[in-house]
Amino acid sequence: MKNVNLNDLAVFTEVVRANGFRAAADKLNLAPGSVSEIVQRIESRLGVRLIERTTRKISLTNAGERLLKRSIPALAELEHALNDTQEEQDALAGTLRLSAPKSSSPFFLDEVITEFASTYPTVDIEIIYNDEKVDLVTSGIDGAIRSQTLLENGSHSVEIGPELEMTLVASPDYFKRKGLPTHPTELTQHDGIRFGFGSADRLAPWEFKDEQNTLYMVRPKPRMIVNDLVSLLHFAQSGFGVTYVYRKPADALIRSGKLISIFDEYIPNLPRYTINYLTKRHMPARLRAFIDLAKRF
Repeated sequence: MKNVNLNDLAVFTEVVRANGFRAAADKLNLAPGSVSEIVQRIESRLGVRLIERTTRKISLTNAGERLLKRSIPALAELEHALNDTQEEQDALAGTLRLSAPKSSSPFFLDEVITEFASTYPTVDIEIIYNDEKVDLVTSGIDGAIRSQTLLENGSHSVEIGPELEMTLVASPDYFKRKGLPTHPTELTQHDGIRFGFGSADRLAPWEFKDEQNTLYMVRPKPRMIVNDLVSLLHFAQSGFGVTYVYRKPADALIRSGKLISIFDEYIPNLPRYTINYLTKRHMPARLRAFIDLAKRF
């Protein structure tokens, strides 16, 4: 490595994360001149310029980009190893940090978290609800729970929770006004209340199966696009269209007659949720305990 040590690399990565030498120095409790000197020392030993500096901002050179891409996973792996060593002494402790879609909360995650918190009172829990892809290297997240596996290179996944039973629902008033479709393909003529993954460009698919169990998609006109399960059901009850949702949170509304469910025989179950994590070798004890528990649901 041409005598570049890991401490210097850690300073270099912090400069990039903080987007500046002074901000990195404040976070590392070092003098700004010392931080600049460390980066210059790395550049001198490698014989390449890593960061372009101006009075207002910094930017990585191509060589800096390559070094950053290789350094972050290596430093993260080392940090996990050190943390695990400490956790072996402290048993189950620290904070379990998870990312999960909001939809997983009423479906099964609330039950898992409740049991986990009761079983391991020495572990604090932090859950960030979103549906976006998570960078497990830089985010500080122990595990990302997703309904469809989104794996970073070098990461792993385990299935947890039940299969996801889906249903298609609308209000009695909507079907009275628009007519009751007789086949899923007719949904293209109906107003859809669609789930969007962060933007209107990424809509959750509406998947169906024919008599031979061949899967196909139907894409109704999106009258509304939202990224919240409660809102999907609310707008469906209000008569704005048909929506494709998890069966469990819709069941009470179906039983009360506020929503009508159709085409259940055509709708396949979605795969189970997965929890995605960075490494098996140095997995925090708190994450291993959570996965072992969640696999039983």
